[in-house]
Amino acid sequence: MANSAHADTLPPGGHAADDEGELALKDLAARYGLSVSGARPGLVPYTRQLWQRRHFIVAFANAKTRAAYATAQLGQLWQILTPLFNAAIYYLVFGLMLKSDKGVHNYIAFLVTGIFIFTFTQSAVLAGTRSISDQLPLIRALHFPRACLPISFTVVQLQQLLISMLVLCGIVLGTGEPVTLKWLLIIPALALQFVFNTGLSMIVARIGAQVTDMKQLMPFLLRTWLYVSGVFYSISVFTRKAPEAVRWMLEANPAAVYIELARDALVESHHKIPMHTWALGVGWALVIGIGGYVWFWQAEEKYGRG
Repeated sequence: MANSAHADTLPPGGHAADDEGELALKDLAARYGLSVSGARPGLVPYTRQLWQRRHFIVAFANAKTRAAYATAQLGQLWQILTPLFNAAIYYLVFGLMLKSDKGVHNYIAFLVTGIFIFTFTQSAVLAGTRSISDQLPLIRALHFPRACLPISFTVVQLQQLLISMLVLCGIVLGTGEPVTLKWLLIIPALALQFVFNTGLSMIVARIGAQVTDMKQLMPFLLRTWLYVSGVFYSISVFTRKAPEAVRWMLEANPAAVYIELARDALVESHHKIPMHTWALGVGWALVIGIGGYVWFWQAEEKYGRG
């Protein structure tokens, strides 16, 4: 009875009136060029907006870099000390205790190059995972392409890597490696890795925005990735007796690919890499860089909501 009484109080054709009102609002919005607040633009306009905010991306990255070490007494010197300490610990464990230097002529240069290059990807992924979820006040206060955030955090890691590269080159020279024209190959190698890292950062940024526990899970995933990327050992040596498929999967691992490209450029005593390593580097950069960007853009409307 209550339901029928309530129904009797509704005006005749109530639902139809609502539909007509909604259509009228849509027509009014179309007439004056209005759109839904926060609606996702097309991919090309979105890319154009992102390019227009390139200065914001760099400025945001610079601010984050300064803030990261603002309270430390040694300041940004930790950008150099952290990978050096990691290299010293890993050399003690894997070089001296576990004897992982089999088949490697210059293990110190081999190891340090692997650590510095992998740290670039590792740090970009960790920062990307938090780039949306930790910046919700900024996202809700200002309108801008949300891809600016994971890109900015990847630029921060690139800045730190470039500073660390000065130390890396010094270590490589100190171990007796000569300066050759091949050192110039480090530029395209790092450029490809940056594109790959940016795409991967956007992938984990979208996942991290929806699954908050990803922040806690990611360090374990990255540690596993570290151990299978040939940072401490030569993949070709350790897979001599392994099935061909296992060796191929380890060598095609993107982290291992970019590490090998950097070692081939800087460490003359390192074994010559096959040409398909460069093809893999380009392929990973295109697939993850473009794919990650498009996948991130598809959820543009969802970031900061809820």
